[in-house]
Amino acid sequence: MDVLIIGAGISGIGAGCHLTMKCPDRSFTILEGREAIGGTWDLFRYPGIRSDSDMHTFGYAFRPWVEKRDIATGESIRNYLRETIREYGLEKKIRFSHRVSRVAWFPESGKWIADVENQQAGRTFQISCSYLLSCTGYYNYAEGHLPHFKDYEQFKGTIAHPQHWPEDLDYKNRRVLVIGSGATAVTLVPAMAADAAHVTMLQRSPGYVFSRPAEDAIAIKLRRWLPGKLAYRLTRAKNVLLAIYLYTMSRRKPDKVRTFLRNMVKEGVGPDVDVDVHFNPEYRPWDQRLCVVPDGDLFRALREGSASIVTDHIERFTEKGVKLVSGAEIEADIIVPATGLALQFMGGIEMVVAGNKIESGDLVCYKGMMYSNIPNFTAVMGYTNASWTLKADLTCDYVCRLLNYMKKRGYRTVAPLWREEAEAHEPLIGLKAGYVMRALEVMPKQGNKFPWRTRNDYIRDLFAIRFSKIDDGVLAFGK
Repeated sequence: MDVLIIGAGISGIGAGCHLTMKCPDRSFTILEGREAIGGTWDLFRYPGIRSDSDMHTFGYAFRPWVEKRDIATGESIRNYLRETIREYGLEKKIRFSHRVSRVAWFPESGKWIADVENQQAGRTFQISCSYLLSCTGYYNYAEGHLPHFKDYEQFKGTIAHPQHWPEDLDYKNRRVLVIGSGATAVTLVPAMAADAAHVTMLQRSPGYVFSRPAEDAIAIKLRRWLPGKLAYRLTRAKNVLLAIYLYTMSRRKPDKVRTFLRNMVKEGVGPDVDVDVHFNPEYRPWDQRLCVVPDGDLFRALREGSASIVTDHIERFTEKGVKLVSGAEIEADIIVPATGLALQFMGGIEMVVAGNKIESGDLVCYKGMMYSNIPNFTAVMGYTNASWTLKADLTCDYVCRLLNYMKKRGYRTVAPLWREEAEAHEPLIGLKAGYVMRALEVMPKQGNKFPWRTRNDYIRDLFAIRFSKIDDGVLAFGK
């Protein structure tokens, strides 16, 4: 193949569409280790699974999102991806149950060779490509992060992991304990509270949450008045600017944003929930990702009493639930440890270049997508402070520009040259969340200035990636 794409989630499908539109003369295939498309949106099947970004920015730039609800359910996102595959003719490009275990670059031939296991046929083979595009996301699909809980095995009830949700789990009229305060917990609590006897959200420390409508009224009106693509572009631009404004204000005036978010929560949860105990983090807004509460569903569950929130530490598990450091006990029939992701680079695939094994933690990221001295390789890494797909679209568009530039000039290889005298010690993902801090040794680093520093700013990236010249003095080309 000219291009090998690893992963058939939202990034991999988007990459296939970009290649189809902009590099129609290139052959490519998409290898997916699982049996279905969707990546995150097929893996997670817990109650209420939804996007935590609006679909006008989380959807592709080239294919409008047309449903009324733009904080979308997992099923709606999978339907959107399936329709995209049909529209761009990718059905025959995707090979399911094909897991890549190793990729190796051979400078003599200018090729990547991937070791692939066809899990359905029970055989292994190799596939070569001129350019390797990793769309594997940034976390371990096989297992999430589970802290060490004392006496964890003592609990006699059911433990349901969000990443491996039991299909037959019946939680109706059952007492549920959700451990965590991130996006998964904030989604699970109101969704399960509708049928459970009661849901308790137990967190070690508070996180920031904010409410917004699940339907964008402006987007709906624009679709009535304007052609669909124009309405989508305007809504997308509006939401990009709003997200940038909120992030910028969080950096420049964190106390004002903190007060704004606190007042929003206080109004939503009512007088019976102590906001300063349960929704007043020690860190600044956007040091960790903000959690969206569509239509205030979490606030409503807390206000109505179908759910409650506890801020404390777990001392140990018991047969009936958990005992807290404060001495209190929470009894439950079902415990959901929504305790975060386990990060890994490139899906844990082993990488070898010219016979040398590459340690992912030693790599330095170029423009948020290529890596120091690694030839003919891009890994799609979306934004963490905005919609993932905004950066994924920019990255895939850039890869197409790069491939066309190389073909026109007769180049066969390209790699960003890293000079050892520069500094690179900060983590690639610029959040202080626990799942990021736990993975400092395995995730690539970023430098102290562009193009080795990741900006996490869509507007600046738009000019620096989509409209900048390819040969910038950092990329080295070879024939």
